[in-house]
Amino acid sequence: MPSPELTPDAPDAVARSARYKVAWRILPLLFLLYIIAYLDRANVGFAKLKMKDDLGLSETVFGAGVALFFIGYLFLEIPGALLVEHWSARKWFARILVSWGFCSMAMALVETPAQFYAVRFLLGLAEAGFFPGVIVYFTHWFPRKDRARAMSVMLLGVPLSLALGARVSAVLLEQNWFDIKGWQWVFLIEGAPAVLLGAVVPFLLTDRPRNAKWLTPEERDWLENTLESEREAASGTGTVSLKQALRMRNVWLLALAILATNIAGYVFVFWLATMVEGLLAATGRGSGATNVLNWTGCVYLCGFVAVLVSGWSSDRTGDRKWHCVTGQIGAGVTFALALVPGQPWGAVFAWLCLAGFFSMFWFTPFWVLPTLTLTSSAAAVAIGVINMCGNIAGAIGSPLLGALRDAGFGDQASMAFVTVCFVLGAVFVALVRVAPPVEEPND
Repeated sequence: MPSPELTPDAPDAVARSARYKVAWRILPLLFLLYIIAYLDRANVGFAKLKMKDDLGLSETVFGAGVALFFIGYLFLEIPGALLVEHWSARKWFARILVSWGFCSMAMALVETPAQFYAVRFLLGLAEAGFFPGVIVYFTHWFPRKDRARAMSVMLLGVPLSLALGARVSAVLLEQNWFDIKGWQWVFLIEGAPAVLLGAVVPFLLTDRPRNAKWLTPEERDWLENTLESEREAASGTGTVSLKQALRMRNVWLLALAILATNIAGYVFVFWLATMVEGLLAATGRGSGATNVLNWTGCVYLCGFVAVLVSGWSSDRTGDRKWHCVTGQIGAGVTFALALVPGQPWGAVFAWLCLAGFFSMFWFTPFWVLPTLTLTSSAAAVAIGVINMCGNIAGAIGSPLLGALRDAGFGDQASMAFVTVCFVLGAVFVALVRVAPPVEEPND
């Protein structure tokens, strides 16, 4: 993980010390929790290599189960954020960790499609409040200028969790300890850390700066005064309603962009191992689960590098829009090139690694775009709308892909579907107007 050291222009020694302590006290733990959260939602794509035959799951059933996670997630996404704001972050996070950990472990007990659907839906409900809660929690601790850097550290957890999860799952899938099958061990062992951390998080996190014994009185005062002044300044700028936000062209373009791109992105998360399995078999490389997941983990690791590179490059150049478009087009093109028949596995794998890189390259720059293309008051509403569309994408892509595969369309059709979605997302982002925002008057 990169150093969470933040921008160097703090006004005095107290401010620098406070920001340094906050970064190192909060970010490493939340980064770890996000890795665990993302792994527990995505490891079903790894376990699928073995569980589909044991349970007789069709591709359509698997796709529907993936979608039900996001439907459950949508139900409690907003209430979770409100509980962090008005109750207690450390207690809420502890509750979610234990709940989603047990739900993830319960996947090991699934025997029928109905049970598969039920547990995936419950896992979505259980995990729903975590990421929105983290965003709210950051507003309690990080001054405005530090939040983007803190969020970029968190986002690194997505590709890292997939890369590590693929490697760990590759080992577990081959085990048969105590007559428990390998895919069951994937859920039992990868779900357990959430339960264990849920027991200790209340003692490791602090709700508000005023409760932080690890800050000096001077540091607490500086941090609370800074955050309060920012809240007062924001409350004085006026607000934009949801109705007003939905009349803005850029809101629609960004919402459609994340919808299309996340359809492709979640296919990449949940179905990549399945696609790699098919491509390995087609090129005569062998399609055992360990072999498949070792190659898959390498592709995800390229995504981790991409988040680092795009964050550094977009900060250095000040460009966000074309970094995003580059990532989306690059992902679409390289996935398409992996489809070219007659290539040796080395060429196919190279294209997949580039696809893994570009499929994460757009991630961080995209979430800066609302603040550059909308007024500050509109951006706050728009981000909620855009994030909801991103989660709806998770409920759309996998059922569509599962139905395509059960209809006889194979890995090439799957990758073509991903390519089209990435390119559509790039078109919508390219149409976004990036200009100095002007505050709109309230109706």
